[in-house]
Amino acid sequence: MSRQRGDPLAIGRVIGDVVDPFVRSTSLRVLYGNGTREVTSGGELKPSQVVQQPRVDVGGADLRILYTLVMVDPDAPNPSDPHLREYLHWLVIDIPGSTDVAYGQEIMSYESPRPTSGIHRFAFVLFQQLGRQTVYAPGWRQNFNTRDFAELYNLGSPVAAAYFNCQRESGSGGRRMYP
Repeated sequence: MSRQRGDPLAIGRVIGDVVDPFVRSTSLRVLYGNGTREVTSGGELKPSQVVQQPRVDVGGADLRILYTLVMVDPDAPNPSDPHLREYLHWLVIDIPGSTDVAYGQEIMSYESPRPTSGIHRFAFVLFQQLGRQTVYAPGWRQNFNTRDFAELYNLGSPVAAAYFNCQRESGSGGRRMYP
């Protein structure tokens, strides 16, 4: 295992809660806000910054190699009681290497993070596919399991991952009532 103690994925317990230790072999860049905010594992983004679907660039030098991207919240509905773990926010398959997710097939559309309490982790996990395949959309978003999904579709270990922290913005989401 090439996981080092200072790895943000291990420190943030994405390794452990979402995936097992893995060897990163492909690059993954997640960019919000027209490319102005890059996700750095362990960094924080506000809900207002992640409303729009991000641009996700997948590494690799071969367009014939395909990838699957999963985005989950392992802290749903709140970190102290994550009984909906993992909540599936996005699922895209058949992404050609060296492109972005726009070239893949979206199975579950992007749902923007809207944490109501506590600090949530939002993890992007990238898998290399064995080839083009049929993937069925889960019947619901809650209680998704990245490990079980990877096993069901024979995806093996992840090839890259990233995550950000997000919490409710103070003063947002409510309507002011004036007398």
